[in-house]
Amino acid sequence: MKLSPHQPARSRPEFTEAGAWHPVGNGWKPLHGSFRELGFSVEWHDFETARDLDWSGSFHPGGVEICLNLAGSGEVRAGSRQLELSSLTAGFYLQGHARLKGTRRGGERHQFITVEFSGNFLARHLAPKEAGLHPTLRGLFQEKQTTAVSEPSRLTTEQHALVRALQLPPASVAARRLWSHAKALEVASSLFYVQTGDEELLCQRVKRVNRERVEKVIALLKEDLAGPPSLEEIGRRVGCSHFYLSRIFSEHMGRGIFQHLRELRLERAATLLREGRLQITQIAMEVGYASPSHFTTAFRESFGCCPGLYPLRTATQKAKK
Repeated sequence: MKLSPHQPARSRPEFTEAGAWHPVGNGWKPLHGSFRELGFSVEWHDFETARDLDWSGSFHPGGVEICLNLAGSGEVRAGSRQLELSSLTAGFYLQGHARLKGTRRGGERHQFITVEFSGNFLARHLAPKEAGLHPTLRGLFQEKQTTAVSEPSRLTTEQHALVRALQLPPASVAARRLWSHAKALEVASSLFYVQTGDEELLCQRVKRVNRERVEKVIALLKEDLAGPPSLEEIGRRVGCSHFYLSRIFSEHMGRGIFQHLRELRLERAATLLREGRLQITQIAMEVGYASPSHFTTAFRESFGCCPGLYPLRTATQKAKK
């Protein structure tokens, strides 16, 4: 397998993505691996920005990056092609001889994991004519590596489980390098291959239907955050038992339906606080909290400060940017 030739280390400046994440401070956290030494790295991102954030400078030359996007909107462009990353989606992109352009939307909370691979690392694990290999990756094996983006896909239950495992590894510290290597490849296997012909097995169809049910539950919750339907009514409208629905929702999202409702309420409250049009008590009622004190406690647990200080903290972050 032939990959693009590399410049000698003496003539090539050492790439680092740290500068691209400087505006978000502690919102960028390397978790596992080392792109330079091991050929892969796993990173966690959790931040808000007042304005759009250019994250183009984080893409490794000659590398392939996977994004498992839990929250927030972003995009990665390769020429005229664009990968749109909305909440609960995934995709990947290859930076070859041309540069990718990436943007994260301002005024939103972004939470996502990236798994980054060097071309040489993937060359040891992928074959250019391997059956089912995603066509976007063909550019990896060309003399002059192409720049490309995949299409977005919905996060699967398995990918949600991978995100949780990568954040809280079950392996001992001594076994962490080997464990993270295997998990990085597991993430890659979930996105780097496409089904050919009539390969959707019964279990895969069940997973697809369950993902659609979960998406419908989220849409129903967003319709009325202050007065959502009961669990029984949600089950009726989605078309399955509310007991079964609760189980598949927890498996897919990593939290229960009403835990997710709480998160949606607090995200909406944060948006209203930034807008500054309503008082805290009004915002609490707007998102479904009858008690301002309960709202304040929940908000502090999620955002690390009380609602009254949140707009000031946001303004401070904006001034720094």
